[in-house]
Amino acid sequence: MNPSPAAADIARAFLPHRYHYWYARSKLASDPLYGGVRQALAGCRNPLLDLGCGIGLLAHAVPGLGSDIDYVGVDNDADKIASARSAAQRAGLLRVRFEVVDLATQFPADHRGSVTILDMLQFLTPAARTALLTRVAACLAPDGRLVIRSGLADGNWRSRVTRGADHLACGLGWMNAAPRTYPTRAGLAAELAALGLDSDIRPLWGRTPFNNWLVRAWRRPGHAPA
Repeated sequence: MNPSPAAADIARAFLPHRYHYWYARSKLASDPLYGGVRQALAGCRNPLLDLGCGIGLLAHAVPGLGSDIDYVGVDNDADKIASARSAAQRAGLLRVRFEVVDLATQFPADHRGSVTILDMLQFLTPAARTALLTRVAACLAPDGRLVIRSGLADGNWRSRVTRGADHLACGLGWMNAAPRTYPTRAGLAAELAALGLDSDIRPLWGRTPFNNWLVRAWRRPGHAPA
């Protein structure tokens, strides 16, 4: 995949919403998330379902999404989805769709391809996380990929900073829910393995203080979806 467009160029698609413009510009310039996802999806041509898509930055940050690869983003925040739709239209991303979906009660069951779950697992209870991952595993294509970015619970200072930042985001109104539980590295790997997925889990801190990890998972050869 080619390098991502410059943060400032992407951010302009979110104007005239000044807050989303500055959020997009700073997020893309400072967060290692998008480079990590680009690498994790390199060479993958499957349609992508982005769970908890927010304002849809991923569709702009990974070359090919929305232009020659179908992309669907879902989130339970109607205001963010409205902003995502407007920005995608301004950027000329024709093969995108954004929908307001509460993943606690709904799931886009018609999807078949790859899936991203970025900075969202901590807002779910363990039971809800298991239910979501089970649905996701069932819709992965044989050559599809599941890419997760999540804070992990390991008791270090990064974990405490991550939890504090998530609570602050809720308090400021950027997130419409407070974090509930953070998975452990071993627990998440075991959960994916039980669903027939092999995985690779590695830190994605960059220059941030957060305890963020990138998970790349794929269907184990010979394992059919449930």
